[in-house]
Amino acid sequence: MKLLFDENLSRRLVKALSGVYPGSAHVVDCGLERADDNVVWDRAKENAFVIVTKDMDFHQRAVLHGPPPKVVWIRLGNCTTKKIETLLRMRAADVNAFGEDKGAALLALP
Repeated sequence: MKLLFDENLSRRLVKALSGVYPGSAHVVDCGLERADDNVVWDRAKENAFVIVTKDMDFHQRAVLHGPPPKVVWIRLGNCTTKKIETLLRMRAADVNAFGEDKGAALLALP
C-alpha cells in the first residue's frame, strides 16, 4: 500500500516507513507543496495513494465523496514524528486491511 503524506506531516516518514509502506511519497516530493486539497486529492486518486493527514478537511472529503482515494486521519494532536511513525508501524495490519476494503473511505487513528 502506497501512502501519500500530507504537508502537515514530516517528509522523514517516507523513508522511515519505506519497509512497511513501499512506494509511499510526501506531497512536497510530488511537487504539491502548498497545493489545494483538490489537487492533492486528484493526484492521490490518479496514482492509487492513500492520503495520510492530520487535516480534518480530508476527513470531511472522504466522508462526503468516498473512495478513491482513501484517507488515514491521524488524530494525535501535536506530537513528534517518531510517535506518528510508531503508530503507523503498530497499526500496519489495520491500515493494510483498510486499504483492501473497497467500501471504506476513512480510517481514524488515535
